[in-house]
Amino acid sequence: MADESNDSADTQTQKKRWLDRALDWIEVAGNKLPDPAVLFLILMIVTWIVSAVLAPVEFVEIDPRDGQPVRVVNQLTGDALAQFMVDMVKTFTGFHPLGVVLVALLGVGVAEHTGFINAGLKWMLSFTPKMLLTPMLILVAIVSHTAADAGYVLVIPLGGVIFYAAGRHPLAGIAAAFAGVSGGFSANFVPSGIDPLLQGLTQAGGQLIQPDLQVNPLCNWLFTSLSSILVIAVGWYLTDKVIEPRVNAGEKIDGDPDEMPKMEELSAADRKGLFAGMIAMLLGVAVLFFIVLPTDSAMRSPEGQITAFAAPLMQSIVPLIFLFFLIPGVVHGYVSGTVKSHRDIVKGMSKSMSTMGYYLVMAFFAALFIYAFGKSNVGVLLALKGADFLKSLGMPGQATIVGIIMLSAMVNLLVGSASAKWALLAPIFVPMLMQLGLSPELTQAAYRVGDSTTNIITPLMPYFPLVVVFCQRYVKGTGIGTVVSIMLPYSVVLFFTWTIFLVLYWLAGIPLGLQASYVYPPVP
Repeated sequence: MADESNDSADTQTQKKRWLDRALDWIEVAGNKLPDPAVLFLILMIVTWIVSAVLAPVEFVEIDPRDGQPVRVVNQLTGDALAQFMVDMVKTFTGFHPLGVVLVALLGVGVAEHTGFINAGLKWMLSFTPKMLLTPMLILVAIVSHTAADAGYVLVIPLGGVIFYAAGRHPLAGIAAAFAGVSGGFSANFVPSGIDPLLQGLTQAGGQLIQPDLQVNPLCNWLFTSLSSILVIAVGWYLTDKVIEPRVNAGEKIDGDPDEMPKMEELSAADRKGLFAGMIAMLLGVAVLFFIVLPTDSAMRSPEGQITAFAAPLMQSIVPLIFLFFLIPGVVHGYVSGTVKSHRDIVKGMSKSMSTMGYYLVMAFFAALFIYAFGKSNVGVLLALKGADFLKSLGMPGQATIVGIIMLSAMVNLLVGSASAKWALLAPIFVPMLMQLGLSPELTQAAYRVGDSTTNIITPLMPYFPLVVVFCQRYVKGTGIGTVVSIMLPYSVVLFFTWTIFLVLYWLAGIPLGLQASYVYPPVP
């Protein structure tokens, strides 16, 4: 028996060493990559050089935009460089995801600054029965996506607090919240800024093949809504049946009780403000409904459709998100007393904008890279060559989509930002799969699955160190390896189940979202 115990201990040690080596490799490889902003700059220069080398070459691939053989345009000529300088400001300010993020966050920033979002999340968790604590926590984590990064700084530590208060292991609560916030990043039934952000990049990638292509901002909404159920179910089972028993057996709580965060109840003022804010939100939804209801509504398309690309309602998704958070946030602030004057409202907006400095830098270089990629026709050539290669393999479309999910998941281990990754991958994946008859909306859905499932196991994710700190409040010896080992079951199970879910969803013919097709060109 003693020998068997020693063998088991040796096996566990070897597994830990293997995991540590794998994590070390990921961390070293990721740290050697340039910053995403510099990475886009390097890729732009590479695109220029490649365009100069390939410009004299004649290719047999047919450009679907004009029916002629594709030609690479040299971007290192005097005329091209001059035009690049002329268009630089317009290229940056016209970068679709830029305005989307900034406008949406103005409203979210007010709702977060006044305390409306925090109060709402705490209220949802305050009345939850103990047996439903895990699924409610994951649901709250998923809903927190609508408030940008609020889930990382609020819901994840709150998960540890409420589990600890309920007599459960706090690390299990942190893990469940982390799985919902980051592992289920693309699962949400409430439209958020990430939807039009990715849509803009998807549309730009598809326009390399079809310049007039339009992608609906809510093209994945139904898929991400139903994915919420999957993420909650998987997270609930793993937390209660796998993760919590494991941390109970191996992670002794040894933090200083005086330094452990406490679950603070909502004050009477916060409750009153929250109630007023929710009433304002519901009234806003009702007003929008009655505005859209008439068949001749100004928010409908000329043909009377609500979800058509030409419908002002669909073109106003981002402003609606702005108002959806701004109005309740302002009402909550005045009623609860967190807002004294209009200056506090402006302060909330300014605070949210002050956090966007890095994103602006990254967006600048991403916009220039996409500009060069499009003008040079290197993106079109790469898409056509890639499509021909995939056609030669004769794989079914489902296998190709699984491959896109796997590639996205692998890239996600090394590049943390969702928008940076899709800005890099969309100009390649979207037009390539369009040539195979697969729609941009389907390609985006596949990317979102791969991007979400490995978020929780890469130390290069910007908020990963913060999660480690949250855990150390309860278990002092927690390190990166500890958190990854806890989150690995979520990552693996979500990867396989979510991938299967997308394929079955596709085979069942359930719409991905508004005006979303599985095939390209879409069937009328």
